[in-house]
Amino acid sequence: MSSKDNAAIHQLLGLLESRYAIRVLWALKDGHPQTFRLLQDSVGGITPNTLNTRLKELRAATLVTHGSEGYFLTPQGSDLVKRMNELGAFASKWAANQMKKVSQVK
Repeated sequence: MSSKDNAAIHQLLGLLESRYAIRVLWALKDGHPQTFRLLQDSVGGITPNTLNTRLKELRAATLVTHGSEGYFLTPQGSDLVKRMNELGAFASKWAANQMKKVSQVK
């Protein structure tokens, strides 16, 4: 992997590591626009200030946009979330493995 690729990955991970960023993207994955209030409810536990900040960052990164019906993923944001879907299969296997470890310790 080139240093340019590494820099791009670090930049993306820096954005996604921001509190609630991934949860905002995940809440929009179904493709239906959501109003600010609905999005806040979908994410859960996020303050209006934090949601506003995350939305500004995600919009600046061209992952989320806003239209007359609310916030939704851009094509680039949809591509990212589609790739994140692969984490589901990994997470299930990982969680099962963690449970095995816990039961072996007992």
